Amino acid sequence: MGVVLVTLIVLPFATAAISYVVPLGVSRTLAVASGAASFVLCLTLIPAVVVHGHVQAGSELRVDALSAVFLVATSFLYMATAIFSAGYLHLAPGRSGARYGRRFYAGFNLFCWAMLAAPLMSDLALLWVAIEITTIVSALLVAIDDTDGATEAAWKYVLIASLGLGIGLLATILLYYAGSTVFGSAYGLSYLTLLAGAHGFPPNVMRLAFVLAVLGYGTKMGLVPVHTWLPDAHSEAPTPVSALLSGALLATSFYAILRFYQITVRALGGTYPRTVLLIFGIASLLLAALYLLRQRDLKRMLAYSSVEHMGILAIGMSFGVTLAVVGVLLHVLAHAAAKGTAFFGAGSVVRKFGTKDMAVIRGGVGVLPWSGSMLVAAVLALSALPPFGLFRSEFLIVAGGLSVPRDAVAAVLVVLVTVAFLGLGWSTTQTMLTPGPVAVQGPGLPKGEVSRWIVAAMALGVAALVLLGVHPPAELDRLLTHAAHELGVAR
Repeated sequence: MGVVLVTLIVLPFATAAISYVVPLGVSRTLAVASGAASFVLCLTLIPAVVVHGHVQAGSELRVDALSAVFLVATSFLYMATAIFSAGYLHLAPGRSGARYGRRFYAGFNLFCWAMLAAPLMSDLALLWVAIEITTIVSALLVAIDDTDGATEAAWKYVLIASLGLGIGLLATILLYYAGSTVFGSAYGLSYLTLLAGAHGFPPNVMRLAFVLAVLGYGTKMGLVPVHTWLPDAHSEAPTPVSALLSGALLATSFYAILRFYQITVRALGGTYPRTVLLIFGIASLLLAALYLLRQRDLKRMLAYSSVEHMGILAIGMSFGVTLAVVGVLLHVLAHAAAKGTAFFGAGSVVRKFGTKDMAVIRGGVGVLPWSGSMLVAAVLALSALPPFGLFRSEFLIVAGGLSVPRDAVAAVLVVLVTVAFLGLGWSTTQTMLTPGPVAVQGPGLPKGEVSRWIVAAMALGVAALVLLGVHPPAELDRLLTHAAHELGVAR
């Protein structure tokens, strides 16, 4: 199985390099093929990880149950977004369109490569490098449209994310210092090494390292108060990039926090790291729920929904029981599918109506019967309604909180999720289900889809959400349970 890990590292990178020199049609095909192959390869890792505990290739590449969860989420969104991009991109004729297409597909595949590389890394230093690469590549993709808004959003993202990753690097250095008290001045930062010696690390150093890790990587995850780049970047980036930022990049940064959490629990016990995550989670969920009540920009609304769901993940981890942590990891998978589908639908709406302003968009389902309806379904999924995967994951998180018991926190979680649902539901009803002067009969808006590729990508996401909500595969359930135990869950 080590060949699978090497292929996952080589394939998207090679696709990125080839996409810069071949015609646009070939780039589209290569991106879809690379995304689909990566997803299939990640699925093949699940049985091996469940049976053997991990898969390794050399000293740098290693996959255990925890990293496999994030690989599956990222590779699924890689595949779905590649399909969506094939129908979404409308390029100008001539050299300018060809140049844009080369830059987009090279950056797109390179971005997915970096996000796949992060969970494949076997130590904290390489993990930091992989996430730093995601910042560089994704910032260029945010600015690729070369508008004033996109340029401003990209610079804001670079400044804030770079500051955050600088803090994350300081957390890694402090953790290295803590390890030096056990292993001496020269040792590797592999997870296995750190976990083996964590019980002897200085407690105060570990407390500081974990807070800095949450603050630093939380910048890329979108946790309050270091989330301020996220609404601008998601709103101004091309829709395929927005989908990857929201569904995959935020999860990759959360993965880095979980690795620090895993080590900190072994060093300090669970109370301290769970309290830190609870504080950041409540703040993120509260702010996002309030902002969702007053959004007018369609993509910006989905961006604040991402902040909401990152808060839910942090709160779920603060419960510290198997049921809640399994819910958190299932939430990572379901959020990738739901947010990707929602952004695909938003892209279709923006292409059709020529605006992101929800005060102008009316009658969306009438104009876009397939993608409009699936956008509504994706928003219902993001609101944690059955039969979708996010209902199951949030149910598990709340049930875990009630079993600890942490009834007050679970109640706050339910209330704030309900507030967020009201904001999402009202805005979506107004834009997609309310008839208006620009409905089917409006000038220049004939009924019909923008592209069959977009419909196919959205159908894939909705199917995944229903599968995760109604009957997740047994092998996936075992993977999630193994990953929860790797995180040091007490019961």
